[in-house]
Order: sequence, then structure tokens, then C-alpha cells
Amino acid sequence: MRATVMHGAGDVRVEDVPDATLRDATDVTVRIVLACICGSDLWPYRDLAPSEDGRRMGHEFVGVVEDVGAEVTTLRRGDLVVAPFLFADGSCDFCHEGEHAQCRNGGFWGGVPGSDGGQGEAVRVPFADATLVRLPVAPDDALLPALLTLSDVFSTGHYAALCARVRPGVTAAVVGDGAVGLCGVIAARRLGAERVIVLGHHADRLELARELGATDVVTARGPEAVEQVHELTGGDGAHAVLECAGQLEAFETALAITRGGGALGRVGAPQYASAPHVRGQFGRNITIGGGPAPTRAFIEELLPDVLEGRVQPGRVFDATVALDGVPEGYQAMDERRSLKVLVRP
Repeated sequence: MRATVMHGAGDVRVEDVPDATLRDATDVTVRIVLACICGSDLWPYRDLAPSEDGRRMGHEFVGVVEDVGAEVTTLRRGDLVVAPFLFADGSCDFCHEGEHAQCRNGGFWGGVPGSDGGQGEAVRVPFADATLVRLPVAPDDALLPALLTLSDVFSTGHYAALCARVRPGVTAAVVGDGAVGLCGVIAARRLGAERVIVLGHHADRLELARELGATDVVTARGPEAVEQVHELTGGDGAHAVLECAGQLEAFETALAITRGGGALGRVGAPQYASAPHVRGQFGRNITIGGGPAPTRAFIEELLPDVLEGRVQPGRVFDATVALDGVPEGYQAMDERRSLKVLVRP
């Protein structure tokens, strides 16, 4: 089969790889119908060390079940399914506590030796009963891009909002105007935020943020951005802050605009070795939470709102490529010519 393999910074290839096949009785294989390129894929795209074997890429996909292991009980051939960006066994203590990202036997698509990536023709799915969620639509349904966001960006935006303790009536601020940040806007409004301030630097994305529910936009950076948010909030800052960029400046800004007694949800994968010591923030009673989102815990909750059109997270996609076009898709996102690229194998 064909799949995306990254061999080093800027070196993305679509190659022939071993077919996805069943290994364990709890596996299924899934033929990919729709996948995408994630903003987090750009970090290795910029700095991955050269490798002959390369890294299989892609952790967001929707597909059709093709082969079913002997111990799989909830899935059948022909089912359309969405996969969270981490597979999990569903039976360990972490999974039972809703912390699927900490699963004792789980892993990241393409990140575990021998695992398949989502940017390809097919994927072997471990722990299929626990990992996959069946979708009640056809493989060509117009909602598929929106449903794909449940795999990562919408569910991750939701997690950021939960960690930031978004609730009815509060002011939320979203740091970052990428796909996760835009989904964070949706999530904050969905959870009842009265006001949502988005901090970003791309005019087209900020326009979309307003259409998705942002009430205010801040385009400044650093101390000027902090000052503007404080002006918008009467000097206090936001009750709930979602940090969706993963850059040091974004974290510093997010911390500075969090209201005393407020909460900061961090879901941007940190691209820095260390952050400023937070001793100076101790007296402000700020709660900081986040990390890799346990998206499997949220899919069933968010699914009805997507199916019924109450939210439109699929609007973060602004380009589509075939599998052979994936290298160009990476380049377009890296150069900020595209926000988020769909892949139709």
C-alpha cells in the first residue's frame, strides 16, 4: 500500500510500505477515506533528523473497516469509523478514569514501531473496540470533514476549554489562530463563554474566528497583546485562557492574561525546553492544566453537535489533496498558504 513517510526535515515522501494487516485478535484494519495534515506535523517537518527508514505520518483519519480480528465485538466490515489521534486499550486504570492519553498500552499513530500512520491508504488499529467510534453516516457524507475534527483538533480545543474551566458567562481568551485555536473558539462558545477573545496574526483566520464565535480579536504580540487583553477586560484578564500554539511567547502571553483565580488550558505541544518559573504567579491562584488531549473520552459527547450542525469545526479545512499531493500539502501549511489540509487517498 501507499503511505506518507517523513525522512527528515522537509523530506516528505509517499512510498510503498507493507500492507496494513491484522496482528492481534483485537485488531481491525481500516481503509482510509479521509485524513489530514496537522499543525503538529510541521514540527518534525522543520527539524526531524535525517533517517533512511523514516517516520510514518498522520494521526487523524476516518475510514471503513475492512478486516476484523477474532475478538473484536463492536465493529463489522463496512463500518465507517473515526479514530482518536491516540489508540488506547480502554481497559487500564487510566482509560477508566478518562485519561486515554496516558493509557498503559496505548500509543500515537506512526509513533510506535510497526504502527501505521493515518496519511496513507490503510491502517491497522490496535484495541479496535476501545479505540474506534462508529459514525452513522455514509463514507461520502458532506459532514465527513467536520467529523474528522473529532479525531484531534475539535476534541483538543474542547479539552483546552475544559482545562481552562470555561463555563457560562465567563470571558475566555484563545491564544493561537491555528486549527486547534479556532476549534477552541467553537468549544468555548459551546460551553457557554459570554465573550471569546482570540489572539492571532493572520487576517483570514481571524475573520473565520469571528464567524465561529469570537467576539474580540487581538493581533498584537507580547506585552502589547497582554495590554490590549487587559484593556478589553477592565484590567483583570480572562477567566479562562486556552493556549493552542505551543510556542514560548504564547505560553508567556497566556499566563499574563489569565485573571486572578482563573485557569489556563495548555494544549499546544511545547516547542521550547523550559518556561519561566511561575513562582511570581503563585499569589494569583491560577490553575494550569492540559497536555495531550484524551480525545477518545470526548468523541461521543461532541458527535451529536457535529451531526446536527450546531457546530462547524470542518471549516478549519481550506485545501484538499490526493495522497500523492501530501508533500505539497505540508509545504503549503508550513508556508502559511493553507490553514489545514485534507487528504483523500
